[in-house]
Amino acid sequence: MTSDQVFVGLGLIVVLAVGSQVVASRLGIPALIVLLPAGCIAGALTSDVNPGLLLGDTFSPLVSLAVAVILYDAGLGLDLKRFRAHTRRVVARLIWLGVPLTGISAALAGLPLLGISRSAAIMLGAIVVVSGPTVVGPLLDFVRPTERLRRILLWEGSLIDPLGGILGALVFHGIVAGERGAFASQAGYFAVSVGVGVAGGVAGSALLILALRTLRPGEVLGTTVQLAAVVGVAAACDVARDDTGLIAAVLMGLAVANLRGADVPARRPFFETLVNLVIGLLFISVSATVSPGSLRHVVLPTLGLVAVLVLVTRPLVAATASLRTDLTFGERGFLGWMAPRGIVAAATASTFSATLVEKGIGGASTILPATFVVIVATVTLYGLTAKPAARRLGVMRSARSRPLLVGGDPWVIDLGRALREAGLDVVMWAGHEVQRERIRATGLELAPGRLFAAATGAGAELEGLTGVLLLTDENDFNALASTNLEATIEGSVYRLGPSTDSPGVIAPYTAGQILFDTVLTGPELARRYDRGARVVTHRIDGPIPAGHQMLFLVRGDGALLPVTRTTIPTPRSGDVAVLLSA
Repeated sequence: MTSDQVFVGLGLIVVLAVGSQVVASRLGIPALIVLLPAGCIAGALTSDVNPGLLLGDTFSPLVSLAVAVILYDAGLGLDLKRFRAHTRRVVARLIWLGVPLTGISAALAGLPLLGISRSAAIMLGAIVVVSGPTVVGPLLDFVRPTERLRRILLWEGSLIDPLGGILGALVFHGIVAGERGAFASQAGYFAVSVGVGVAGGVAGSALLILALRTLRPGEVLGTTVQLAAVVGVAAACDVARDDTGLIAAVLMGLAVANLRGADVPARRPFFETLVNLVIGLLFISVSATVSPGSLRHVVLPTLGLVAVLVLVTRPLVAATASLRTDLTFGERGFLGWMAPRGIVAAATASTFSATLVEKGIGGASTILPATFVVIVATVTLYGLTAKPAARRLGVMRSARSRPLLVGGDPWVIDLGRALREAGLDVVMWAGHEVQRERIRATGLELAPGRLFAAATGAGAELEGLTGVLLLTDENDFNALASTNLEATIEGSVYRLGPSTDSPGVIAPYTAGQILFDTVLTGPELARRYDRGARVVTHRIDGPIPAGHQMLFLVRGDGALLPVTRTTIPTPRSGDVAVLLSA
């Protein structure tokens, strides 16, 4: 290819990756539903979008390293403190029962449906056992199921991807070598591969945590240090044994997230942006390698295979995995309706199918297009039906706001009671024991531990926090906490504004979302409360009562809208206003 073609091809891949995600966001559907057909169509319309020609032999290793980065990020989101006994049991069963059942059923169904050889059917079965965070994570963000279901599915996807990648390599080498009945040698190969990945993960985790602890590189440089460590360790492991770098990557993310001393923030905007871009690039690139012509005679038979996997295999695996656990009927049902295939399946099929074709394995040319159809069909099916299914099964997370109020002054506690009366699930935190006793006396939920642990959910069962309100009488504390918390929690962070004559060193100069107008500062609220003003609720069915000032508005769906120095929400009939009386 000429340099102009390379520029055009690389530019188109990046533009299609980001553009597809933007279009999906505007349509309110999972991005993967747009990414896969976009890549396939682009690959058919122009030869410039052809990763095989653009990157040559480096394409497959780059895909493997990119998947390692994604799995490392998934590992960072796995909290061992919340991995309880029932959750562990379900995840373990989903893997050690789900992998063989899915592989066997896919091979048995693919053999007659696709008309392929036994070796090709076994290879296809080994490929489609994986799920993975590249597809499960975005779908869960879109559906918003309960936290327990989210944890189970993320753990399953993060662990099954590397094991599935090794299983695919194991089956591939067995087919190429033409081994028959050598179960012991294959089991030994698998055990050694897992050992290499674990050893790489342990060594890489130790080196990375040591570097983060001693060098203290900061957020931006710390992200590049993590990226370099993951890519370096994954590459070394893959050199030693195929696909073992994926295990190492997950273990490194798990270690950094759960061991002390790593000092990695709960939210990593740059790393999250990088992972999101990598996911888009991978799906566009891999789907561009599938030609429409190769799908012509594969689509209908493969949809039959998908029906077996979706309607028979996955519900059976989920039902078996959740036996004698405390999962509800709805949770078990949703668990049986969430098993999309992702980038590891596509990468494995892309890597191994060409070699099997060269070796003359019957039906090997069908493996890649069939895998592509499985991915598109499962992602589309689950993407379009998972939210209605979750709603029907009663396992969707509540849309109501759950704010964390920081502060223990009397007016703050009064505000917490008012928000609770408005129907919100309020959590409070205060630093002084006297204030904490006041909060306990009101019956409001009190967050344990330190502020940053409470706000991020670390070390405490504070799930689903939607925002933080910093309401202490220390302006500089509010400003510093706002700056730090905005980078660590998913929701919005608001703080009281400093008075115009504030002697604070930081508060007057720190950006952030400041509550109420310029007059209604923390000291002014305390003064008005001492003079008899109170925080009350009022259901909107007309104008705000005279002599009252609106602080917050609670919509009918439970969304909390604060009054800030830049925004005043417009009341609607049926809303509940939280007011400061005269």
